[in-house]
Amino acid sequence: MGRKEKRAARKTALLGVLFALAAVLSLVEGALAPALGLPPGVKPGLANTVVMFALLFLGLPQAACLAVLKALLALLARGAVAGALSLCGGLFSVGVMWLLHRFARPTPFILSAGGALAHNAGQLVVFAALWGARGARALAWYVPVLAVSGLAMGALTALLLRALVPALKKAGFSNIIDSFYQ
Repeated sequence: MGRKEKRAARKTALLGVLFALAAVLSLVEGALAPALGLPPGVKPGLANTVVMFALLFLGLPQAACLAVLKALLALLARGAVAGALSLCGGLFSVGVMWLLHRFARPTPFILSAGGALAHNAGQLVVFAALWGARGARALAWYVPVLAVSGLAMGALTALLLRALVPALKKAGFSNIIDSFYQ
């Protein structure tokens, strides 16, 4: 196996591990949100840390793949509406974070908060598509709650990623992280 094939195999293996981690974190945050007293539909965004990591260290296709896989998991575990909300929110989030990272080079907080707000916007688009303009108007009062929670959870995700990368490097994974920059 050549260098290119080995690198592709490592990326695929890492993507599988990241999906498993995102799946576990999705389950944890699903149980954690009500325990923390968060408003309905608001989650800590732990699994989105994994998607942001994939975007920064693997690239756009791999991060989008994780968002799609997370949506498939939501579809299988919680049904069609949850799957659609996850898919649209996840892809909006990845797209906005990619655009920010590619063209603005923002701080981790701006990147993460932008992704969180885009995730909420994507979910609102699905809600409006499923329930029409009347349903969207009924939900308009909740937009400020989603905006504030998006900023707060975006900050949490940024802090988590900021702590995670050095910890992974210290734990001996620096070759994996650094190899994706070559």
